[in-house]
Amino acid sequence: MGILYDDLVLIRQSEKEGEPSVITVNCPDKTGLGCDLCRIILFFGLTVVRIDVSTDGKWCYIVFWVIGKPSTRWGLLKKRLMGACPSCSSASGISYYRAELQPPKPPDVFLLKLFCHDRRGLLHEVTEVLCELELTIKRVKVSTTPDGKVLDLFFITDTRELLHTTARQDDTYDHLKAVLGDDMITCDIGIVSPEIAACSQGSSFLPDAITEEMFNTDMNNEHKNGSMYSKSPSITIDNSLSPAHTLVQIVCLDHKGLLYDIMRTLKDYNIQISYGRFTKKGKLDCELDLFIMQADGKKIVDPSKQNALLSRLQVELTHPLRVALVSRGPDTELIVANPVELSGKGRPLVFHDITLALKMLNKAIFLAEIGRYMIGERECEVYRILLDEGDGFSVARKEIQESVWKMLMGWDL
Repeated sequence: MGILYDDLVLIRQSEKEGEPSVITVNCPDKTGLGCDLCRIILFFGLTVVRIDVSTDGKWCYIVFWVIGKPSTRWGLLKKRLMGACPSCSSASGISYYRAELQPPKPPDVFLLKLFCHDRRGLLHEVTEVLCELELTIKRVKVSTTPDGKVLDLFFITDTRELLHTTARQDDTYDHLKAVLGDDMITCDIGIVSPEIAACSQGSSFLPDAITEEMFNTDMNNEHKNGSMYSKSPSITIDNSLSPAHTLVQIVCLDHKGLLYDIMRTLKDYNIQISYGRFTKKGKLDCELDLFIMQADGKKIVDPSKQNALLSRLQVELTHPLRVALVSRGPDTELIVANPVELSGKGRPLVFHDITLALKMLNKAIFLAEIGRYMIGERECEVYRILLDEGDGFSVARKEIQESVWKMLMGWDL
């Protein structure tokens, strides 16, 4: 007797508004599965209020209690979660890790060229449409012309892998036209060669002045003591409560993508979760207990490995992203750094949230770029946005920085 494919993921929607819906995942296990599932849930804009995880190393059982939205596409969410689950045939353990040794084929990259009459909030509106269509922005270059027009170049990939078809391209055009209306002058979509996609990345390193500004210790301490942070997370490691597992206990403030930040850290360290429980206490406080083991099935007893994991979790929970405003001559540049998993994936919807925060501040964007850069020893997806200081609206730098940060963290503005 085997489990039916459709039963790998079960979703029971809440009957009353504000009550959690329940997502149950029952499938073969793999290291990093929790990270992959949390990233999908984050992409769909769901708020996790509780989670239970249990696995024997070959099969896992995960239950998410989530708060959805009226616009949540539950059927599509189920499809994406099922796609992240290993196949049932892998549960034998013989072919379990074989697929993981073969890196997946990189998705095709397409160039979306939009030429429009500029207006405030236009970039966010385009970004929102692309997110709704499951088109992932890999890189963007936005240029504003003196005559009030804007040229947007989006390098994108398609989660549905259909953008090479005329029907999918026409559907994308229709959605953009419905939102932009007469402001859209031309729209063109075409596949780009791997060579052009690679060249579009530009330099692999940011200027030293920018990295120093973003990772300056004094600045970070100022943020911790100021309004951007209210308290540091409490993280402890205990090897005395289980004969086979290391217990990691975390007490911290909740933020958008909290579980994803924790799970991606464990995935990067090749650590497996055998049992875990996450609960929210009130609006922002939350607690997380994780019984974990190394890839060799042993506890983490080496003090240096414990300290490395504690330090990395502390950084990820305090600074899951980096936000800074830097002077660029007479202009101001907003820079956001989004750490990338070792698998190459970054936190979703970051550009969406940045542009939404700027739209709410009524702040115009003159130039915008997204690229991958090495910052220290980590690869980051970096968003560089040159703000239009001549837009007639004066907003304090601190207000811009905090508004973007709070939007990214999911805190009330």
